[in-house]
Amino acid sequence: MIAPNSARWLNDIHWDDQGLVPVIAQEAATGDVLMFAWMNREALQRTAESGEAIYWSRSRRKLWHKGEESGHVQKVLEIRIDCDNDVVLLKVEQVGGIACHTGRHSCFFQRYLAEGSWEAVDPVVKDPKDIYK
Repeated sequence: MIAPNSARWLNDIHWDDQGLVPVIAQEAATGDVLMFAWMNREALQRTAESGEAIYWSRSRRKLWHKGEESGHVQKVLEIRIDCDNDVVLLKVEQVGGIACHTGRHSCFFQRYLAEGSWEAVDPVVKDPKDIYK
């Protein structure tokens, strides 16, 4: 997607004090918001170079190639930033149709109910036990 030797564009990102930027993954074909994650400079550069989403896992403190275990990679069709240059939007093709580790299409499958609780409104596409071995 982007020439590896041309990383000046990364300087335009407003990284937080931990060197991270929030990232929204949106399915290009449907507009569905699939997930939210974080990237550091290396993750964003490698995403641009490879054409597949690579995030920074804050819990594991390492780079995480989306789909490395499940096979549900995200092919990046477009990279955008917001007006303040502090949020990245990836327009992706979600391979296998599953973005969430719960086996659902999107991580945003719970809806707030007026009674003050949450309800799962999107179905499990594939049992996680069959995805992660």
